[in-house]
Amino acid sequence: MRIRVKNIIFILVGAAIFSFGLVHFNMQHNLGEGGFTGITLLFYFLWHIDPAITNLILNIPVFLIGWKILGRNAFIYTLVGTFSVSLFLWIFQIYQIPIGLENDMTLVALFAGVFIGVGLGIIFRFGGTTGGVDIIARIINKYTSWSIGRAMFAFDFLVIVTSILTFLELSEGMYTLVAVFIGAKVIDFIQEGAYAAKGAFVISDQSEEIANQIMKKMDRGVTVLNGEGSFSKEKRNVLYCVVARNEVPRMKSIITQTDPFAFVSVTTVHEVMGEGFTLDENKRPLNE
Repeated sequence: MRIRVKNIIFILVGAAIFSFGLVHFNMQHNLGEGGFTGITLLFYFLWHIDPAITNLILNIPVFLIGWKILGRNAFIYTLVGTFSVSLFLWIFQIYQIPIGLENDMTLVALFAGVFIGVGLGIIFRFGGTTGGVDIIARIINKYTSWSIGRAMFAFDFLVIVTSILTFLELSEGMYTLVAVFIGAKVIDFIQEGAYAAKGAFVISDQSEEIANQIMKKMDRGVTVLNGEGSFSKEKRNVLYCVVARNEVPRMKSIITQTDPFAFVSVTTVHEVMGEGFTLDENKRPLNE
């Protein structure tokens, strides 16, 4: 697959958001972080070493792992993400904006988590990482059922404990945990929630008519599954259809108009690939 300019642009945007949050909330208010970012902050608060430099030095061996495991495109996107984070960290340290939240550490922790979570979520969403634990988390996500946010939280916890034992006060460590937890949830939301659609299972004596109406009026495909009642042993068709969230009321209206007694189960679909969602009717990628 070729490298996409759009992906690189969004990775740069994500790196800028991430770096802004790190400088203006974590560094300005003495909060730690997890992963390699937490290690760079540890070096910063203990020995005043610029995180922009530490970030690059720590990631050199990880780049080699990324090249072998993530492949060419992910590796290039990772280089873009890592170097852009260091660049924006350097820029935002020079041109800082006073936030003025010294007396409200709860808001500091919340905004730190949101900015870092949104930034990393965008970077991950478009195929990049910022190196370090981000790469390890992607590898775990690739080969296990762990989400990226969950894997990062586990690593983050270890780094934060080390930070508490070295330079963070207990209260600052607790606020840091809050920020990291929020960041992990925001990452998962952007990774999965951004795709969210709705899937509907429909059981009805008029399944064929319902399927025809959905395809005709909504231009959505319907899959017919063979079902059997556990108690009655009666065989009947089960319809399955995936629609956008804003299409659910219309779909339910079509079903009830056709069969008011139909059994309908609507579930959340976190990711959808295929015609009508990521491909057009000619099987070409949407939003190319």
